[in-house]
Amino acid sequence: MPIPDDVTGEEIDADVRQELQSLPKGLAEDVSRNLVMVARLIDEDPEGAYAYSKIALRLASRVAAVREAAGFAAYANQKYSEALAEFRAARRMTGNVDLWPVMADCERGLGRPEKALDMAGAPEVHKLDKAGQVEMRLVAAGARRDIGQLDAAIVTLQSPELASNSVQPWTARLRYAYADALLAAGREDEAREWFAKAVESDKDGSTDASDRLAELDGVEFVDALVEDEDEDKVAPEAEAEDEAEDESETATDAEADPDTDTEVETEVDDEDDIVEAERAKPVVEADDDDEAPRG
Repeated sequence: MPIPDDVTGEEIDADVRQELQSLPKGLAEDVSRNLVMVARLIDEDPEGAYAYSKIALRLASRVAAVREAAGFAAYANQKYSEALAEFRAARRMTGNVDLWPVMADCERGLGRPEKALDMAGAPEVHKLDKAGQVEMRLVAAGARRDIGQLDAAIVTLQSPELASNSVQPWTARLRYAYADALLAAGREDEAREWFAKAVESDKDGSTDASDRLAELDGVEFVDALVEDEDEDKVAPEAEAEDEAEDESETATDAEADPDTDTEVETEVDDEDDIVEAERAKPVVEADDDDEAPRG
């Protein structure tokens, strides 16, 4: 697949670049450029990102960063079995537990929420940093909901991180998940409160909390562009109706005054009669007499 000229491969993280140093220079550059494309496209064009990840994987399958990138690309395309295999491979290569929460979420995607809950209680969770632990909490709450344990999902999300007033990268998503769980449990007033808190902390629009809040408040958004298009469609129809009405009125007037044409015909007939009368008059010739008297 073509890669834009402005992509040099230098855009990747220093840690990944260091991993790629084990490859020949030209190969390392090709792999890094494909990894940059994966990162660029994964949110807006998951399929495109997946295609670039497969190229990188073909070029350097023994590099952990490549296996991890391939895992995330597959995950973005809901290819959970493939994603889980790539994440496990990356973890074996590095021994790192950072991928534990997303691996558990793959288990949920594969319809195994109980397995995800087992992973949420595993010792590996204690090795995660704060962001990883919050992520694991979100996955566990989702797994609880998968098996119909709404109250347990709500309790799972109740944590110091949720109660904190400080805004962290995970704050908006945590508050949103909590609000959504409350709403699913029928606790609408509390859900509205937490959707509002999610909006406050969601500076980059990573959730649709504002839309959910508006929906609860009964606010309906109208697309002005669609409204204009509807007006444009109605106008010609109204115009056609007006023309039809004008034609109908004209026809009605003609029917209501049947003598109009008769009067014109009568006038023409009168003129013909006058002409015929003139032709019928005798012609008087002058007498030649008026001759001089004889003497």
